[in-house]
Amino acid sequence: MTTILVIEDEKAIHRNLLKLLNAEGFETLSADNGKIGVKLAQTKQPDLIICDILMPGLDGYGVLHILQQDSSTATIPFIFLTAKTKQADMRQGMTLGADDYVTKPFTRAQILSAIAARLQKVKLRQQQSIINPNLPNRRLLQKRFNQLEKPGNQGKLQIFLLSLEIEQLNQLNNTLGLAIGDQLLQAVVERLHRQLGQQDAIAQIGSDHFIILLSRSYHKPESIQIVETLLKAFDLPFQVDSHKIFLSAYIGIAILGRDGRDLDTLIRHASVAREEAKQPGNRRYQFYIASIGAKSQEAFELEIQMRQALERQEFQLYYQPKVNLLTGQIEGAEALVRWNHPQRGIISPVEFIPLAEKTGLIVPLGEWVLRQACHQARVWQDQGIYPLRIAVNLSPRQFNQSNLTNFVVDILHETGLNPHYLELELTESTLVQNPESAIATLQTFKALGIRISIDDFGTGYSALSQLKKFPFDVLKIDRSFVCQLTEDSRDEAITTAILQMARSLKLKVVAEGVETLSQLNFLKGHQCDEIQGYWFSPPLSAEAFADLLSTGKKFPLLSS
Repeated sequence: MTTILVIEDEKAIHRNLLKLLNAEGFETLSADNGKIGVKLAQTKQPDLIICDILMPGLDGYGVLHILQQDSSTATIPFIFLTAKTKQADMRQGMTLGADDYVTKPFTRAQILSAIAARLQKVKLRQQQSIINPNLPNRRLLQKRFNQLEKPGNQGKLQIFLLSLEIEQLNQLNNTLGLAIGDQLLQAVVERLHRQLGQQDAIAQIGSDHFIILLSRSYHKPESIQIVETLLKAFDLPFQVDSHKIFLSAYIGIAILGRDGRDLDTLIRHASVAREEAKQPGNRRYQFYIASIGAKSQEAFELEIQMRQALERQEFQLYYQPKVNLLTGQIEGAEALVRWNHPQRGIISPVEFIPLAEKTGLIVPLGEWVLRQACHQARVWQDQGIYPLRIAVNLSPRQFNQSNLTNFVVDILHETGLNPHYLELELTESTLVQNPESAIATLQTFKALGIRISIDDFGTGYSALSQLKKFPFDVLKIDRSFVCQLTEDSRDEAITTAILQMARSLKLKVVAEGVETLSQLNFLKGHQCDEIQGYWFSPPLSAEAFADLLSTGKKFPLLSS
């Protein structure tokens, strides 16, 4: 009999839903809050989960995130049940891994149709796994683990479990479609198998998450060599149909015995280490240590608070002026998000943006930023302030959403902002993941009149021959070069070369992070077009920015 877990805090809806499901012959499990729901899902392993979003304590998004991180529950079909009907809310749930979304009030036919569709998809997946036995499966992983963990099998060597994530795999499925996505997945699996032994077990426990159990014991240096070989295998692109696709891989490593005795614990700890590997400045692989686990718990608590912050409107936009170096006039502003936490005060974007990117919260947060920035730009125009171009950053997850162009057009229409006054900033790492698709998207934006900027230029590793294909209007010099501009001859040489290259490509140049008069004079002397930074103004609230504009403040154009 099919078992369905219902997680719902509204008693009337909960009671009626259980009655409906029981009448249809389903076995039901019941939870009236997120924490109980997670425990039931992990212990009872239902065939499908229906979960409300807005619940006290652990909300539906938090429930889904926990279950997605647990290999035993990651593949259970998950249907959100909620009164929230905004597209951004639906996209957030889907980004996190939800299978469907049913809005309240719902009819009997609607809920049963959603359930039937999810169960049918599971059946097709099971059939496919039988048809194609080369695809990873968790049953093989568990069987192999049971053999390896028996006493006496390890000797003086160690058994290693690897948690491997391929960052763009899920995004590309959404962007390129399931057919191309399946081919890409097969290509990934085949490449992994070529780097491993025949008895090494692999399981796919998420859309972009694999677990690898090495089939025999190794010394630690040997395991590192295997890990580095796996990562090196992703240096070359995957050719699927007419697409040349670049993927990035990260690996976390847990050791049997030292980091856990059961498979689920090892997977959880290896996955925590993998998240540490994704942090800037770290190697692309990390071994698990207990201190990483403590830091992971802190990040999880912050993630729950961030989900609530979106609903409680704790985020604010600040605006940093962009100033023309020829006229001294403020020509635009970059919209920068800040989190005003009720207990901790202002939380730095350095802390919460990477977490939002990792969890998928960057999608609804980014959509809020874009809508709010466009609305504010139009408000200033309606107040009689001369039109300014507003710049908004697009994250990799946002940019790879299949309906991005329609969404941007909808926001422009909704806010009444002329596309000419919107600038979208993207990093080069965002664009080179799938260059052909990126170019097509950018050309659509250009045709609308939206200006395109490449942000943090010079910090990536892309070939200029590749970047020149993109239809940019603006190039932003990263602050890491500007901060030591007059103190480090290498930064001067790099900045000078970027400015010369930009002029030859007929691109405008903006230098960010300008904090001293000497930096300003260098950039002005080398014909930089615009600057932004604390030397002129820090990021300001919308009200303070309007006050700044009303004063008519201009840049002092002469050196002193």
